[in-house]
Amino acid sequence: MEKRFVLDLTLQDWEEYMKEKGFPKFRALQLYQWLMKGTLDLSKMTNVPNDIKKAISEDLIVESMSVEKHLVSKIDGTQKFVFQLYDGHRIETVLMRYKTGLSICISSQAGCKMGCNFCASAHAGFGRNLTSGEMLGQVLLAGAFAGERIHSVVVMGIGEPFDNFDNLIGFLKSANAEQGLNLGARHITVSTRGLVPQMLQFSEIDMQVNLSVSLHAPNDELRKTLMPVAKRYSIKEVLDACRTYEKNTNRRITFEYSLFDGVNDTPECARELAKVLHGIHCHINLIAANEFDGSPFKRSKPASVRAFQDLLEKSGMTVTLRREMGTDIMAACGQLRRGLQEKTT
Repeated sequence: MEKRFVLDLTLQDWEEYMKEKGFPKFRALQLYQWLMKGTLDLSKMTNVPNDIKKAISEDLIVESMSVEKHLVSKIDGTQKFVFQLYDGHRIETVLMRYKTGLSICISSQAGCKMGCNFCASAHAGFGRNLTSGEMLGQVLLAGAFAGERIHSVVVMGIGEPFDNFDNLIGFLKSANAEQGLNLGARHITVSTRGLVPQMLQFSEIDMQVNLSVSLHAPNDELRKTLMPVAKRYSIKEVLDACRTYEKNTNRRITFEYSLFDGVNDTPECARELAKVLHGIHCHINLIAANEFDGSPFKRSKPASVRAFQDLLEKSGMTVTLRREMGTDIMAACGQLRRGLQEKTT
Protein backbone atom coordinates (compact mmCIF):
# COMPACT_ATOMS: atom_id res chain seq x y z
CA MET A 1 0.00 0.00 0.00
CA GLU A 2 1.33 3.43 -0.95
CA LYS A 3 2.33 5.60 1.97
CA ARG A 4 0.32 8.73 2.71
CA PHE A 5 1.67 12.15 3.60
CA VAL A 6 0.96 13.07 7.23
CA LEU A 7 -0.99 16.18 6.17
CA ASP A 8 -3.33 14.04 4.08
CA LEU A 9 -4.85 12.65 7.27
CA THR A 10 -7.78 14.45 8.89
CA LEU A 11 -8.26 14.55 12.65
CA GLN A 12 -10.70 11.64 12.30
CA ASP A 13 -8.07 9.70 10.33
CA TRP A 14 -5.55 10.30 13.12
CA GLU A 15 -8.03 9.08 15.72
CA GLU A 16 -8.53 5.89 13.72
CA TYR A 17 -4.76 5.53 13.31
CA MET A 18 -4.20 5.79 17.07
CA LYS A 19 -6.91 3.22 17.70
CA GLU A 20 -5.42 0.77 15.18
CA LYS A 21 -1.97 1.16 16.74
CA GLY A 22 -3.24 0.85 20.29
CA PHE A 23 -2.36 4.42 21.26
CA PRO A 24 -4.64 6.69 23.33
CA LYS A 25 -7.19 8.62 21.27
CA PHE A 26 -6.20 12.01 22.76
CA ARG A 27 -2.79 11.70 21.12
CA ALA A 28 -4.47 12.28 17.74
CA LEU A 29 -5.44 15.83 18.66
CA GLN A 30 -2.00 16.57 20.11
CA LEU A 31 -0.32 15.46 16.91
CA TYR A 32 -2.83 17.21 14.67
CA GLN A 33 -2.34 20.50 16.50
CA TRP A 34 1.39 20.34 15.78
CA LEU A 35 0.75 19.66 12.11
CA MET A 36 -1.70 22.56 11.87
CA LYS A 37 1.09 24.84 13.07
CA GLY A 38 3.16 23.76 10.07
CA THR A 39 5.43 21.52 12.14
CA LEU A 40 6.52 18.46 10.16
CA ASP A 41 9.59 17.68 12.25
CA LEU A 42 8.53 14.96 14.68
CA SER A 43 11.42 15.79 17.03
CA LYS A 44 9.81 19.17 17.72
CA MET A 45 6.53 17.63 18.87
CA THR A 46 7.52 17.69 22.52
CA ASN A 47 4.33 16.20 23.99
CA VAL A 48 4.12 13.28 21.55
CA PRO A 49 5.73 10.05 22.88
CA ASN A 50 8.66 8.52 21.00
CA ASP A 51 6.84 5.23 20.27
CA ILE A 52 4.15 7.15 18.40
CA LYS A 53 6.77 9.15 16.49
CA LYS A 54 8.53 5.93 15.54
CA ALA A 55 5.32 4.35 14.26
CA ILE A 56 4.44 7.43 12.23
CA SER A 57 7.90 7.65 10.65
CA GLU A 58 7.59 4.01 9.57
CA ASP A 59 4.00 4.14 8.32
CA LEU A 60 3.73 7.56 6.72
CA ILE A 61 5.61 10.18 4.72
CA VAL A 62 6.49 12.87 7.23
CA GLU A 63 8.68 15.53 5.66
CA SER A 64 7.25 15.55 2.15
CA MET A 65 7.70 19.28 1.64
CA SER A 66 10.70 21.53 2.06
CA VAL A 67 11.36 25.14 1.04
CA GLU A 68 13.97 25.00 -1.70
CA LYS A 69 13.82 28.71 -2.54
CA HIS A 70 12.27 31.72 -0.88
CA LEU A 71 12.16 34.92 -2.94
CA VAL A 72 10.91 38.33 -1.82
CA SER A 73 9.84 41.04 -4.26
CA LYS A 74 11.71 44.31 -3.91
CA ILE A 75 8.70 46.05 -5.41
CA ASP A 76 5.90 45.07 -3.05
CA GLY A 77 7.16 42.43 -0.59
CA THR A 78 5.35 39.55 -2.30
CA GLN A 79 6.95 36.23 -1.37
CA LYS A 80 7.39 33.21 -3.62
CA PHE A 81 8.13 29.77 -2.22
CA VAL A 82 9.54 26.95 -4.32
CA PHE A 83 8.67 23.72 -2.52
CA GLN A 84 10.42 20.45 -3.25
CA LEU A 85 8.25 17.40 -2.65
CA TYR A 86 9.41 14.00 -1.41
CA ASP A 87 9.60 12.53 -4.92
CA GLY A 88 11.56 15.41 -6.47
CA HIS A 89 8.67 17.37 -7.96
CA ARG A 90 8.64 21.11 -7.41
CA ILE A 91 5.76 23.53 -7.04
CA GLU A 92 5.49 27.27 -6.53
CA THR A 93 3.36 29.18 -4.04
CA VAL A 94 2.87 32.93 -3.68
CA LEU A 95 2.19 34.88 -0.48
CA MET A 96 0.81 38.41 -0.86
CA ARG A 97 -0.04 41.11 1.64
CA TYR A 98 -3.24 43.12 1.33
CA LYS A 99 -4.96 45.51 3.73
CA THR A 100 -7.10 42.62 4.95
CA GLY A 101 -4.06 40.44 5.73
CA LEU A 102 -2.02 37.73 4.04
CA SER A 103 -3.40 36.00 0.98
CA ILE A 104 -1.82 32.89 -0.50
CA CYS A 105 -2.02 31.52 -4.02
CA ILE A 106 -1.43 27.77 -3.95
CA SER A 107 -0.79 25.17 -6.65
CA SER A 108 -3.02 22.13 -7.13
CA GLN A 109 -0.76 20.11 -9.45
CA ALA A 110 2.94 19.72 -10.18
CA GLY A 111 2.63 21.05 -13.69
CA CYS A 112 -0.51 21.47 -15.75
CA LYS A 113 -2.25 19.63 -18.60
CA MET A 114 -4.34 22.56 -19.82
CA GLY A 115 -1.74 23.99 -22.22
CA CYS A 116 -2.89 27.63 -22.13
CA ASN A 117 -0.65 29.46 -24.59
CA PHE A 118 -0.12 32.51 -22.37
CA CYS A 119 0.87 30.67 -19.18
CA ALA A 120 4.43 29.76 -18.13
CA SER A 121 3.21 26.63 -16.30
CA ALA A 122 2.01 25.13 -19.57
CA HIS A 123 5.52 25.20 -21.03
CA ALA A 124 6.98 23.02 -18.27
CA GLY A 125 4.90 19.87 -18.71
CA PHE A 126 2.87 17.86 -16.23
CA GLY A 127 4.19 15.88 -13.28
CA ARG A 128 1.34 14.67 -11.09
CA ASN A 129 -1.62 15.72 -8.99
CA LEU A 130 -0.92 17.10 -5.55
CA THR A 131 -2.52 15.41 -2.58
CA SER A 132 -4.91 17.31 -0.34
CA GLY A 133 -2.12 17.43 2.25
CA GLU A 134 0.35 18.94 -0.20
CA MET A 135 -2.14 21.70 -0.94
CA LEU A 136 -2.71 22.20 2.78
CA GLY A 137 1.04 22.11 3.41
CA GLN A 138 1.62 25.13 1.17
CA VAL A 139 -0.65 27.20 3.42
CA LEU A 140 0.75 25.83 6.67
CA LEU A 141 4.44 26.08 5.81
CA ALA A 142 4.19 29.53 4.19
CA GLY A 143 2.19 30.77 7.17
CA ALA A 144 4.71 29.32 9.61
CA PHE A 145 7.54 30.88 7.61
CA ALA A 146 5.80 34.28 7.72
CA GLY A 147 4.92 33.87 11.40
CA GLU A 148 1.41 35.09 10.72
CA ARG A 149 -2.03 33.60 10.16
CA ILE A 150 -3.12 33.55 6.52
CA HIS A 151 -6.36 35.41 5.89
CA SER A 152 -7.41 34.00 2.52
CA VAL A 153 -6.50 31.25 0.06
CA VAL A 154 -6.75 31.20 -3.72
CA VAL A 155 -6.29 27.89 -5.55
CA MET A 156 -4.97 29.58 -8.68
CA GLY A 157 -1.30 28.63 -8.89
CA ILE A 158 0.18 25.87 -11.02
CA GLY A 159 -2.36 23.34 -12.28
CA GLU A 160 -6.10 23.11 -12.92
CA PRO A 161 -7.84 22.50 -9.55
CA PHE A 162 -10.85 20.78 -11.09
CA ASP A 163 -8.53 18.33 -12.87
CA ASN A 164 -7.63 17.17 -9.35
CA PHE A 165 -11.16 17.33 -7.97
CA ASP A 166 -11.15 14.79 -5.13
CA ASN A 167 -7.92 16.07 -3.61
CA LEU A 168 -9.18 19.64 -4.00
CA ILE A 169 -12.32 18.84 -2.02
CA GLY A 170 -10.23 17.11 0.64
CA PHE A 171 -8.12 20.26 0.95
CA LEU A 172 -11.17 22.52 1.17
CA LYS A 173 -12.65 20.43 3.98
CA SER A 174 -9.38 20.48 5.95
CA ALA A 175 -8.95 24.21 5.38
CA ASN A 176 -12.49 24.90 6.54
CA ALA A 177 -12.53 22.47 9.50
CA GLU A 178 -12.56 23.99 12.97
CA GLN A 179 -9.65 21.80 14.10
CA GLY A 180 -7.89 22.32 10.76
CA LEU A 181 -7.07 25.75 9.36
CA ASN A 182 -10.47 27.00 10.55
CA LEU A 183 -10.59 29.25 7.52
CA GLY A 184 -14.01 30.52 6.50
CA ALA A 185 -15.20 29.09 3.19
CA ARG A 186 -15.85 32.61 1.90
CA HIS A 187 -12.13 33.32 2.34
CA ILE A 188 -11.30 30.54 -0.14
CA THR A 189 -11.46 30.88 -3.93
CA VAL A 190 -11.05 28.14 -6.52
CA SER A 191 -10.14 29.08 -10.08
CA THR A 192 -10.94 26.94 -13.12
CA ARG A 193 -10.35 27.24 -16.85
CA GLY A 194 -13.88 25.96 -17.31
CA LEU A 195 -14.11 22.18 -16.78
CA VAL A 196 -17.88 22.01 -17.03
CA PRO A 197 -18.64 18.60 -15.41
CA GLN A 198 -16.55 19.47 -12.36
CA MET A 199 -18.06 22.97 -12.20
CA LEU A 200 -21.49 21.37 -11.94
CA GLN A 201 -20.20 18.95 -9.32
CA PHE A 202 -18.64 21.84 -7.41
CA SER A 203 -21.96 23.67 -7.35
CA GLU A 204 -23.40 20.78 -5.32
CA ILE A 205 -20.88 20.79 -2.45
CA ASP A 206 -22.20 22.23 0.80
CA MET A 207 -19.57 24.94 1.17
CA GLN A 208 -19.68 28.66 0.40
CA VAL A 209 -16.35 28.60 -1.46
CA ASN A 210 -15.90 31.27 -4.13
CA LEU A 211 -15.65 30.30 -7.80
CA SER A 212 -13.43 32.09 -10.30
CA VAL A 213 -13.51 31.26 -14.02
CA SER A 214 -10.63 32.06 -16.38
CA LEU A 215 -12.45 33.28 -19.47
CA HIS A 216 -9.93 35.51 -21.34
CA ALA A 217 -12.08 35.81 -24.47
CA PRO A 218 -15.70 36.73 -25.30
CA ASN A 219 -16.22 34.09 -28.00
CA ASP A 220 -15.23 30.51 -28.77
CA GLU A 221 -13.17 31.26 -31.85
CA LEU A 222 -10.79 33.58 -30.00
CA ARG A 223 -10.79 31.52 -26.82
CA LYS A 224 -9.65 28.43 -28.71
CA THR A 225 -6.49 30.27 -29.80
CA LEU A 226 -5.63 30.97 -26.17
CA MET A 227 -6.92 27.94 -24.26
CA PRO A 228 -7.18 24.38 -25.61
CA VAL A 229 -9.92 23.62 -23.06
CA ALA A 230 -12.20 25.82 -25.20
CA LYS A 231 -12.20 23.05 -27.82
CA ARG A 232 -13.88 20.77 -25.27
CA TYR A 233 -16.33 23.17 -23.65
CA SER A 234 -17.92 26.14 -25.36
CA ILE A 235 -18.42 29.47 -23.63
CA LYS A 236 -22.16 28.76 -23.59
CA GLU A 237 -21.55 25.50 -21.71
CA VAL A 238 -19.21 27.22 -19.26
CA LEU A 239 -21.64 30.06 -18.61
CA ASP A 240 -24.57 27.65 -18.21
CA ALA A 241 -22.53 25.88 -15.52
CA CYS A 242 -21.86 29.27 -13.92
CA ARG A 243 -25.59 29.96 -13.80
CA THR A 244 -26.12 26.61 -12.08
CA TYR A 245 -23.46 27.48 -9.52
CA GLU A 246 -25.06 30.89 -8.95
CA LYS A 247 -28.51 29.33 -8.54
CA ASN A 248 -27.33 26.63 -6.11
CA THR A 249 -25.05 28.79 -3.98
CA ASN A 250 -26.37 32.35 -4.39
CA ARG A 251 -22.70 33.36 -4.73
CA ARG A 252 -21.26 35.88 -7.14
CA ILE A 253 -18.81 34.52 -9.72
CA THR A 254 -15.55 36.17 -10.70
CA PHE A 255 -14.45 36.04 -14.32
CA GLU A 256 -10.70 36.42 -14.91
CA TYR A 257 -9.79 38.17 -18.14
CA SER A 258 -6.13 38.63 -19.08
CA LEU A 259 -5.55 41.37 -21.65
CA PHE A 260 -3.12 40.75 -24.51
CA ASP A 261 -2.05 43.47 -26.88
CA GLY A 262 -4.02 43.39 -30.12
CA VAL A 263 -5.52 39.99 -29.32
CA ASN A 264 -8.44 40.27 -26.90
CA ASP A 265 -8.25 43.89 -25.73
CA THR A 266 -10.21 45.62 -28.48
CA PRO A 267 -13.37 47.69 -27.92
CA GLU A 268 -15.28 45.03 -29.88
CA CYS A 269 -14.12 42.37 -27.41
CA ALA A 270 -15.18 44.50 -24.46
CA ARG A 271 -18.68 45.04 -25.86
CA GLU A 272 -19.05 41.35 -26.73
CA LEU A 273 -17.86 40.31 -23.26
CA ALA A 274 -20.43 42.55 -21.58
CA LYS A 275 -23.12 41.04 -23.81
CA VAL A 276 -22.30 37.37 -23.10
CA LEU A 277 -22.04 37.96 -19.33
CA HIS A 278 -25.24 39.98 -19.12
CA GLY A 279 -27.61 38.59 -16.49
CA ILE A 280 -24.97 36.65 -14.54
CA HIS A 281 -24.26 37.89 -11.01
CA CYS A 282 -20.57 38.40 -11.55
CA HIS A 283 -17.47 40.50 -11.15
CA ILE A 284 -14.87 40.86 -13.90
CA ASN A 285 -11.25 40.87 -12.81
CA LEU A 286 -9.11 42.35 -15.57
CA ILE A 287 -5.44 41.40 -15.66
CA ALA A 288 -2.86 43.34 -17.61
CA ALA A 289 -1.23 40.10 -18.75
CA ASN A 290 2.20 39.32 -17.38
CA GLU A 291 4.96 38.33 -19.77
CA PHE A 292 7.65 35.67 -19.52
CA ASP A 293 10.49 34.49 -21.74
CA GLY A 294 9.12 32.52 -24.67
CA SER A 295 5.60 33.89 -24.46
CA PRO A 296 4.02 34.66 -27.86
CA PHE A 297 1.86 37.38 -26.27
CA LYS A 298 2.54 40.91 -25.09
CA ARG A 299 0.64 42.69 -22.37
CA SER A 300 -1.93 45.29 -23.35
CA LYS A 301 -0.96 48.93 -23.36
CA PRO A 302 -2.21 50.98 -20.38
CA ALA A 303 -4.50 53.04 -22.61
CA SER A 304 -6.09 49.86 -24.01
CA VAL A 305 -6.63 48.48 -20.50
CA ARG A 306 -8.33 51.70 -19.35
CA ALA A 307 -10.51 51.81 -22.45
CA PHE A 308 -11.53 48.16 -22.03
CA GLN A 309 -12.44 48.73 -18.38
CA ASP A 310 -14.39 51.90 -19.18
CA LEU A 311 -16.46 50.15 -21.84
CA LEU A 312 -17.35 47.31 -19.46
CA GLU A 313 -18.33 49.71 -16.70
CA LYS A 314 -20.48 51.77 -19.08
CA SER A 315 -22.23 48.49 -19.95
CA GLY A 316 -23.15 48.06 -16.28
CA MET A 317 -20.52 45.45 -15.38
CA THR A 318 -18.66 45.41 -12.05
CA VAL A 319 -14.96 45.53 -12.95
CA THR A 320 -11.62 45.75 -11.16
CA LEU A 321 -8.08 45.76 -12.47
CA ARG A 322 -5.94 43.22 -10.63
CA ARG A 323 -3.09 44.75 -8.70
CA GLU A 324 0.22 43.64 -10.17
CA MET A 325 2.35 41.92 -7.55
CA GLY A 326 5.66 40.05 -7.55
CA THR A 327 6.56 40.53 -11.20
CA ASP A 328 10.27 40.92 -10.41
CA ILE A 329 10.38 37.40 -8.92
CA MET A 330 8.11 35.80 -11.55
CA ALA A 331 5.34 35.43 -9.00
CA ALA A 332 2.54 37.20 -10.87
CA CYS A 333 -0.44 35.59 -12.58
CA GLY A 334 0.67 33.34 -15.46
CA GLN A 335 4.35 33.42 -14.48
CA LEU A 336 4.60 30.38 -12.19
CA ARG A 337 6.58 27.43 -13.46
CA ARG A 338 6.96 23.84 -12.47
CA GLY A 339 10.64 23.11 -11.79
CA LEU A 340 12.19 22.03 -15.07
CA GLN A 341 15.02 20.00 -13.58
CA GLU A 342 12.88 17.85 -11.32
CA LYS A 343 12.70 14.08 -11.31
CA THR A 344 9.83 12.29 -12.97
CA THR A 345 7.90 9.37 -11.54
